Amino acid sequence: MKSILKRYAWSVPLLIGIAIVLIAYASNPREVDPKGELIPDFTLRTLTGEEVASEAYTGKVLLVNFWATWCGPCRTEIPDFIELQKRIGGENFQVVGIVVSSGESSEVQDFVHEHGINYDILSGDESVKRSLAEQFGGVRGIPTTFLIDREGFIRKKWIGAHSARVFQREISKYL
Repeated sequence: MKSILKRYAWSVPLLIGIAIVLIAYASNPREVDPKGELIPDFTLRTLTGEEVASEAYTGKVLLVNFWATWCGPCRTEIPDFIELQKRIGGENFQVVGIVVSSGESSEVQDFVHEHGINYDILSGDESVKRSLAEQFGGVRGIPTTFLIDREGFIRKKWIGAHSARVFQREISKYL
């Protein structure tokens, strides 16, 4: 038994090294084509049922976050989004959360109220949200966050949870 352990002892550091590289790679923001892609036109609803079209955000830098109430990493980002909206939200910047598969609107409303979310939360039929996610260039997991410049071009895409510092560094380039 000991000879087997000795024989494969070298593989443990190798596997740890591979895991570290993969985690570091996965936690870094993914660049979108430097020319960017225009965000798709969309119309979704607020949690109170009002329709909001993408044109409502024209001229603003947007941080668009696809998330769900049951998603742990999504929950860890919420305080940072609240802080970003407090600090720089307004005429030139807006955080927009697009909620996916999180139950009834009333459940999401309760969640938003409990967590003190101060930024726009939009929803719609699941088929509409799936289509929109694909039009944004694909949302393979949540949270997935996009940085949109004032002209409506996608400038960054992050997969997984990131800190306000990471978002702020990129947002400031477009304000």
